Amino acid sequence: MDSVEAEHGGVQPVLTALKGTPAEIAPSTYYAQKSRPPSARSVRDQILVEQIKEVHVKNLEVYGARKVWHEMRRQGHQVAKCTVERLMRAEGVRGVTRDKHPRTTKPAAETERPCDLVRRDFTASRPNQLWVADLTYVRTADGWVYVAFVLDVYSRMIVGWQVSISLYTELALDALQMGIWRREHASQDVAGLVHHSDRGVQLRFKGS
Repeated sequence: MDSVEAEHGGVQPVLTALKGTPAEIAPSTYYAQKSRPPSARSVRDQILVEQIKEVHVKNLEVYGARKVWHEMRRQGHQVAKCTVERLMRAEGVRGVTRDKHPRTTKPAAETERPCDLVRRDFTASRPNQLWVADLTYVRTADGWVYVAFVLDVYSRMIVGWQVSISLYTELALDALQMGIWRREHASQDVAGLVHHSDRGVQLRFKGS
């Protein structure tokens, strides 16, 4: 009620308004509570909160209650795991949630599958002879992102890539088109290029 006193010039109007209601508070009860010193538990909780926040910040704010508790124990702080959980919840301190790994390949048996033009022979004797494509995912602070990339087998260089928060069919095609544009922009010949990808529907387009 301290804020009420500051804004309205005293707590008495509030106590008067509450009189006769289920929330009625006797003036003596209010002033006794206000003058009472902090309990030993509240004092210790405040110390623990500072220690918890320090551990959380030093670990890039990714630790949840279990890891914070383990770290505090390693530092010699005697505290129960449930206490750490309670204080973190009260202070709104959270770790990074471990999401389930997303799927990058979605088979589609009903569509035509291009032939394997390289017959599993992933070698090349010159640049722009064979490119291979793949999809992967990366976890960021804001969630999972998908990355499609195309690699030149001869140089092991990534020639094209594309990043998206959703897995759409054109993602891999955009990465391929980027690679072709970059090589053509550098006046390199891509005639006869073979592009190889897996059998996921996102990567299913014919190389030539």
